Amino acid sequence: MRKRKPKLRIIAPDPRYKDPMITQFVNMLMLEGKKSTAFKAFYDAMDIVKERTNEDEHAIWKKALNNAMPQVEVRSKRVGGATFQIPTEIRAKRKISIGMKWLIRFARARSGKGIAEKMAAELIAASKGEGAAVKRKEDTHKMAESNRAFAHFRV
Repeated sequence: MRKRKPKLRIIAPDPRYKDPMITQFVNMLMLEGKKSTAFKAFYDAMDIVKERTNEDEHAIWKKALNNAMPQVEVRSKRVGGATFQIPTEIRAKRKISIGMKWLIRFARARSGKGIAEKMAAELIAASKGEGAAVKRKEDTHKMAESNRAFAHFRV
């Protein structure tokens, strides 16, 4: 049996959009504890998104995150000397954090000048259902689908 659950930390909403999810996103974006730099980069990216799409940038960010969030994942489990990839549902909190991590990771991997440019490009692509983060989600879903036969081994 595991120890007790850790206390959930309350994340303060961000100054511009009053959304705690954005603060969580910026916390993941942050490097070496430089939160103000991360916020500046994020808000610059949001300004670029607004400029390029002429739509509500907060809505585009939410849509991009929704499009990048996986519903299922595969977990490895050994059964009688063989390792099976078992598809499992993902908890709501984990879905969100995986989606955020993928958006940030693939934004960093993009070509472009500065993180704001790259993040804006990745967010716009993800909100349209394209981009590397959305592709990763689709690949994960495909893998879960192809291993559905092993679902009865549930972890």
